[in-house]
Amino acid sequence: MSRSVAYTSSPLLASRTPVWRSKFIVAAIALGFVGLAARAVYIQVIANEFFQKQGQVRFARTLELPANRGRILDRNGLILASSVPAPSIWAIPEDVERDKPRLQKLARLLEMPMAELNRRLEDEDKTFVWLKRQVEESVAQEINALGIKGIYQRKEYKRQYPEGEAAAHVVGFTNVEDHGQEGVELAFNKDLGGRNGSRRVIKDRLGRVVEDVGEQTAPVDGRDLQLSIDSKVQFFAYQKLRDAVTVNKARAGSVVVLDAITGEVLALANYPSYAPAKRQNLSGEQLRNRALTDTFEPGSVMKPFTVGLGLETGRVTPQSLVDTGAGKYTITGSTISDSHPNGVLTVEGIIQKSSNIGTAKLAMQMQPREMWELFSQAGFGQKPQISFPGAVSGRLRPYKTWRPIEQATMSYGYGLSASLFQMARSYTVFSNDGQIIPATMLKSSEPAVGVRVLSVRTAGQVRKMLQMAAGPGGTGQKAQTIGYSVGGKSGTAYKQIGKGYGTAKNRKYRGWFVGMAPIEKPRIIVAVMIDEPSAGQYYGGAVAAPVFSEVVQQTLRMMGVQPDMTVIPQIVAQAEEESF
Repeated sequence: MSRSVAYTSSPLLASRTPVWRSKFIVAAIALGFVGLAARAVYIQVIANEFFQKQGQVRFARTLELPANRGRILDRNGLILASSVPAPSIWAIPEDVERDKPRLQKLARLLEMPMAELNRRLEDEDKTFVWLKRQVEESVAQEINALGIKGIYQRKEYKRQYPEGEAAAHVVGFTNVEDHGQEGVELAFNKDLGGRNGSRRVIKDRLGRVVEDVGEQTAPVDGRDLQLSIDSKVQFFAYQKLRDAVTVNKARAGSVVVLDAITGEVLALANYPSYAPAKRQNLSGEQLRNRALTDTFEPGSVMKPFTVGLGLETGRVTPQSLVDTGAGKYTITGSTISDSHPNGVLTVEGIIQKSSNIGTAKLAMQMQPREMWELFSQAGFGQKPQISFPGAVSGRLRPYKTWRPIEQATMSYGYGLSASLFQMARSYTVFSNDGQIIPATMLKSSEPAVGVRVLSVRTAGQVRKMLQMAAGPGGTGQKAQTIGYSVGGKSGTAYKQIGKGYGTAKNRKYRGWFVGMAPIEKPRIIVAVMIDEPSAGQYYGGAVAAPVFSEVVQQTLRMMGVQPDMTVIPQIVAQAEEESF
């Protein structure tokens, strides 16, 4: 075969290539492949931990699978708190399209100034930033329709509270992470919250899941919780309390309704209150569960216990006479007063007229230890055993430190302190034939097992006295209600200002009423407290007893309790002033 002219005429092509050069090139290429293969083996087999870790940091993610928080129900199955879907909006700042018109629409949907949105999108973390947690489902759909690259959504839940302000201090609320912060939401957070699941995935740079790795842990939803609260009783009690605080120009108020047989809390309300779903600019005044956290000197509410001890020990009978004199009584240089001179009173009359002097004279016949034991057994100075945050124990000093004047004043409620909740529970001693029963926030259909404090006979005698105190000639006449017999004790106490009670010009008061109905076989106990009434009246029989009357009547009707009175009593227009 002859060579072409072009080939034979080119000196470069005509020269013969050395064999060693071609072998060198082939060897170099082979060596390169061997090096790459060795490097691949080293990276993927021998020393792959570093690279796997870097890959996981960049692309592997553990996705939390949120558990659905359990519902909170009232005793009739009505919803007090439930979770609803509420997507949260997040972004990968470095991937977000800077389309100004669409970003402006996004800012409007997020209810966020454009400057704030831009600030978040310029965050140092270029791979993740929250834009807004828990938006409405409709808002999430509109955001999704904008189709902005780099904007994503995460499935979350938020709580709804249908009863709003009325049940706020009972139900409480959760934070944005769905953890309980107050009330039942906090007390039973573990049960309600359930257990979140998890899913290990590989994501691409756009945040899309491309592969599942490892096993998936399914979430365990929280369990529903049924409370003893009756939402209808709760709403009515809150409404009447709010009206009383407003009319009396008071600082605050509280009301507690207990089932006298089971110890269930049917209602617990405070005013001022708050909307659990809208908690912006809240104050401590609104958040405080006063019925459980605020303590004060119980005043005349303690008199039935002192009298009950006198009856129980046989020192007196209901008809025993006690001379209260002209309304002044001196013990070791200190003077005790009644608001009116009452002269000689029966023991029944001491409760009916709320005589400080009569109660003190009975107390001075007793040993301090006897009074201390009775008060302790009635729950004073003891923290309530109730599954609820914030419950306080109040104060009851050891009896060994009592001076005679202190023993006298403690007999009618000064020198010790208690919460309204403690006062309500203590009266189960009288409603439950001498046994104090535990209180509960959870639904219970069984009668509570009580602890004996007084005899059945003594409890019945004191109930009769409480009925007299709420009837004609008593200090709590405005507690009377239509169709149902009632009994109870009003109380009024000076509020401490610094180390004292202030002067006559600047004194502040608390007024309350604690009682039960129907009086022969009590079904409910209601305690009402009005803090710092300033519209002219401040006695518990004037400001708190009317709330008691309305709540008792409505609650017993809702419970289906038949009226026990054939004669409709006339509600007295003006209650007699009571002693302190």
